[in-house]
Amino acid sequence: MFRGKRGNRVGALKEGTPFASPQLPEAVSERVLLRGIFEIQRESCDVVLGERTLWWRRIQPELPAGGSKCHPPGREESIELEGIFSVKLKRRCSVKQSGQGTLLGITLFICMKEQPNKLKDSTLDLINLSEDHCDIWFREFKKILEGFPSRPKALKILLNPQSHRKESVQVYYEKVEPLLKLAGIKTDVTITEYEGHALSLLDGCELQGFDGIVCVGGDGSASEAAHALLLRAQKDAGVDLDHLLTPMRAQLPLGLIPAGSTNVLAHSLCGIPHVVTSTMHIIMGHIQSVDACSFSSAGKLLRFGFSAMFGFGGRTLALAEKYRWMSPSQRRDFAVLKALAKLQPEDCKISFLPAGCSRDEQERDAQQSPGSESAGQWQTIQGQFLNISIMAIPCLCSVAPRGFAPNTRLNNGSMALIVVRNTTRQEFVKHLKRYSSIKNQFNFPFVETYTIEEVKIHPKSHSNGHNQEEEGGDQATLPENTFPWNVDGDLMEAASEVHIRLHPRLIRLYGGGLEETNDSKVACNCI
Repeated sequence: MFRGKRGNRVGALKEGTPFASPQLPEAVSERVLLRGIFEIQRESCDVVLGERTLWWRRIQPELPAGGSKCHPPGREESIELEGIFSVKLKRRCSVKQSGQGTLLGITLFICMKEQPNKLKDSTLDLINLSEDHCDIWFREFKKILEGFPSRPKALKILLNPQSHRKESVQVYYEKVEPLLKLAGIKTDVTITEYEGHALSLLDGCELQGFDGIVCVGGDGSASEAAHALLLRAQKDAGVDLDHLLTPMRAQLPLGLIPAGSTNVLAHSLCGIPHVVTSTMHIIMGHIQSVDACSFSSAGKLLRFGFSAMFGFGGRTLALAEKYRWMSPSQRRDFAVLKALAKLQPEDCKISFLPAGCSRDEQERDAQQSPGSESAGQWQTIQGQFLNISIMAIPCLCSVAPRGFAPNTRLNNGSMALIVVRNTTRQEFVKHLKRYSSIKNQFNFPFVETYTIEEVKIHPKSHSNGHNQEEEGGDQATLPENTFPWNVDGDLMEAASEVHIRLHPRLIRLYGGGLEETNDSKVACNCI
């Protein structure tokens, strides 16, 4: 971390220094805006501000006349200007002083990479006691910061106080808000009071005054906010939600601050479920276009999302939702064990369109009769399935560090279809355990994977008894003749066939490109 302290020596500003000056750092290859002397880390330094970079090099003491000792050149250091997110005048105030206090110099606030995919905020102090000197540099830095148009200036914050252990409010006000204020970002905070509050809020909220929406919560909160933004885009464009083929893209980017129990969306987006990292991506305006899915049944749009599980994954979530009084980890483990104890396959027909099929073919096939899915590029499999997963993102989380769909990208125009056919409980448990290990979780004869653009899941009948639970007469919350789906950690109910379409780059999310690590081999580019 860069830290500068006040020293004894200050220098005068030298503007318009030509490149030929022997004192300029050797790496300078861009137009020089300012040049001057500051103390950095207790050393007097020759500092050069370029159009894209800030350089500095320690000033060597001058030798007496006739001296023969040669000092090695000072080490050259630099930072990219795009890594600076705020600048402040550094002052020292005492109890006896009135006003702003004694000027010490300038403090630069910098976004730095701490380790792969992890960011932190740091500071660099440029010490100089001259008011005029610092004022010129300060105004130039402010001008540079205003030249990053993708960085937000006003954000709408949606804060779910019930996420995880009800720590999201503390997380926001202690870790997120101070950084947003430091970056000069205006915020309008709404604490959501009930499920669906974000949906109704974004439906009627005036969005023109905001540069982005930020959700502080878990996967359910993030998915609801994304769904709400996409619904708002269709409403504003007057798009008919029935038989939706090409939805409108969301108007504003969405930021996700991980404050839930699994944080799959934030983890997949940033490569790590880290509050400061997610906040810094928002402040720096790092935006990625991400693929999203639409879920519909009988031609009616059910919702937008990024991933879904049917069968074991859906039933486990339906069970967990009944035990909200437990802690998140206890609730999840209890639901998994109970679902395994009652493990039953679902009789389904799955029709899917492999990745690479053209849009014209998709639209032509979509207009065919319901019984003609096998025509053209469509393929069909059917039988008894324990679990069916459809994922447009890698779905990284603590229980699956490589991801539930490790070969999927955030915006590659395809999604993974993972089907687990009926097998013994013991073999199915082996498959589940592989997600938390480095072994291939798909290397089983009963697991099949496909890369697709569109899929239809048609359950033929309910398995006996999964709508009714024992536990002292405790009844399941699902209505009769409906099937539970896990969509981004939210429970969705559907009574018949569900049609899932992929829509490339449908929504913009704040996040950085994921770097390749031993845990994750996912790579995406910022735009």
